[in-house]
Amino acid sequence: MQEINWDNRLIGIKGSRGVGKTTFLLQYAKENFGTDRSCLYINLNHLYFTERTLADFADEFRVKGGKTLLIDQVFKYPNWSNELKYCYDNFPELKIVFTGSSVMRLKEENPVLSGLVDSYNLRGFSFREYLNLMAGTDFPSFKLEELLDNHTKIAEDICSKVKPLAYFQDYLHHGFYPFFLEKRNFSENLIKTINMMMEVDILFLKQIELTYLPKVRKLLYLLSINAPCAPNVSQLSKEIQTSRATVVNYIKYLKDARLINMLYPINEEFPKKPAMVYMHNTNLMYPMRPSQVGEQAVRETFFYNILHKDNRLNKGERNAQFLVNQRYNFRIEGENIRRRVNPDLYYAVDMIETGYENKIPLWLFGFLY
Repeated sequence: MQEINWDNRLIGIKGSRGVGKTTFLLQYAKENFGTDRSCLYINLNHLYFTERTLADFADEFRVKGGKTLLIDQVFKYPNWSNELKYCYDNFPELKIVFTGSSVMRLKEENPVLSGLVDSYNLRGFSFREYLNLMAGTDFPSFKLEELLDNHTKIAEDICSKVKPLAYFQDYLHHGFYPFFLEKRNFSENLIKTINMMMEVDILFLKQIELTYLPKVRKLLYLLSINAPCAPNVSQLSKEIQTSRATVVNYIKYLKDARLINMLYPINEEFPKKPAMVYMHNTNLMYPMRPSQVGEQAVRETFFYNILHKDNRLNKGERNAQFLVNQRYNFRIEGENIRRRVNPDLYYAVDMIETGYENKIPLWLFGFLY
């Protein structure tokens, strides 16, 4: 909420299914308007909007004193971008905040709203946010350079107030998606969310026929049981019985839906085949293969996911898994580093509370946002 410029008249909040976009809108309304009727929340998935147009509804709301319209699931409404532009052009006193899928490209693929909409991404919890929630703390976030320069002191300050490693494993298992707070089976809920991402966020928004859903589902499963992995596109195309080009496109769609991450060598990008595929976050790894999740795979997936927000990651050099911002090579390790420490690398080390020199606790990177 603090990152958004609320003075803008048209604000888009994108995010993957399950990260709390609806809760975010309702929280914003509660904190800023209370029972003030100048703010209204609507869901365009409601059957009412099969007959009533969004522009007509917004006009009536405005005439009755409405000033802020919060619109959920905008992509379920046909012609939504044109009607939002109409509202923007004709109702200058009305502010609109809407949510949409992470698959939507508000600027690149939507020339209608280009230059009008201010777009933001809502992510799942960072480890810092999870820790603050569960331990009742109020730790701030840090920039990457701050961590690299002062990680020993930062970690010591945090560890003087709480034991972060007592919470870290739980976060890796179920802390990214806020619905772990609900009194429902988390893994079952996450599987349903994953299926909805494929059925709605990929097939519906990318206008892929439903008959291809089994292929998308199988591809995700094959990637998930091997991730992190260098995808063998020829083998995958045989297994799901489709062309190599289609496999690469499906991998990109899974990435846009925030189900996987793709890692490229420096100066390469889509539509080339990625060097490595990771699950988007560690929570997604456990429902797929609960008894076979490797510790190293979890460590690397956590590191990629948490740094991905504000940094550029490429395939690492010199025995490093990641090159960050074309400047820092990182090696991700367990607590027992057997090899000789390379002074040209940074080491993100699991299961240590504090580090020294170029060895940094892995959990501390969870404080980057």
